[in-house]
This record gives sequence, C-alpha cells and structure tokens, in this order.
Amino acid sequence: MNQMLQEPEVQSQPAEAHHVPDVPERPPAPVHPRFVKPQRVAFVQSSWHRDVVEECRIAFLEEIEARHITRAQVDLFEVPGSFEIPLHAQLLAKTRRYTAIVAAGLVVDGGIYRHEFVADTVIKALMDVQLRTEVPVFSAVLTPQQFHDSAVHHEFFRKHFVIKGIEVAEACANTLHSLERLRGQVAAGIVG
Repeated sequence: MNQMLQEPEVQSQPAEAHHVPDVPERPPAPVHPRFVKPQRVAFVQSSWHRDVVEECRIAFLEEIEARHITRAQVDLFEVPGSFEIPLHAQLLAKTRRYTAIVAAGLVVDGGIYRHEFVADTVIKALMDVQLRTEVPVFSAVLTPQQFHDSAVHHEFFRKHFVIKGIEVAEACANTLHSLERLRGQVAAGIVG
C-alpha cells in the first residue's frame, strides 16, 4: 500500500504579509565564571556631583551582579569628595572584610585650585593602599579636561560614568578571579 504525503494547503496572502523584517539577533549573554570563595566589595563614592557619579555605582552594581557578586555582597560608602576616598579605602582594606574596594568620583576644575593635583594625589594614594594592604583597589575617579556646570556636560558625564561603572565591575571581577587562581597556585606550591 503506497501512501502519498500531501503538502498542506497554503492560503495565498499578499506578499508583504510574508515579509519578516530583518531583526539582528542578540548575541548570547556572556557566561561569567563563578568564584570559588565568597567575595565582598566596598564601593566608596564621593558625593560631589552625586547625580553624575551615582551612574557609575548603579552600572557597577548591575554588572557585578551579572558576574556573580550579589548586591548584598557590596557595601556602599559615601564621602564628601574624592580627596576623602583614599583614607576610607585604607581603613576598609585594613578590616580584611573586603576582597576588593572600588572608588568613584569626579574631580573638576573649581577655579581656585588645580584639579589635576587633587586627581593625581587621589590616584597615587589609592595605589599605595592597594600595594600596602594587598587588597585590590579600583578607580573610577575621573578628571575631565573640561567640565562646565551645564545640562549638556552633566548628561555627557552621566552617560560616561555608566560606561565606567561597567568597566570597573569587569576589572574588579576579572582581577578577583585572577587573584583567586594565583592564591590557589601559591597554596599548592605551583608558584612560589
């Protein structure tokens, strides 16, 4: 007995009803490695230009969570300005509670003093904290060439701080993974 398969009947429709618009496919979400040990991060933010700097914190928290450090594992601290960040970072590092510290601030030319001096001092001090305590310290303390207290500049730097928040979360997570591997190798006697 031969059976013949028949094509289902297709109703004719106008040509534009069959057209599917070209929608670019989203790339698959990246798969980030998980940590062997629990991580705890301190995020120290200056309150000077809070509306701009908080964009870094918001983006950081979102990205770091995607990298398996939950919001509950991040403690937030606010200081008056960027100049106050290094002392807080040092005291937090000395507690040994944190596996990383992130600093965020905006140092702008106030017209009275050289903002480059403040920015340079903050960055050097953060590096000193990191080297002295062996707790990694990440900086999203930015010093724009020009910053005018205008809606255009506020909006530009708000968007820029979103990017910096994502970048500092990526650097933080990658460094913590690297240090976790390195410490494991040292403990195993592979690296001495």
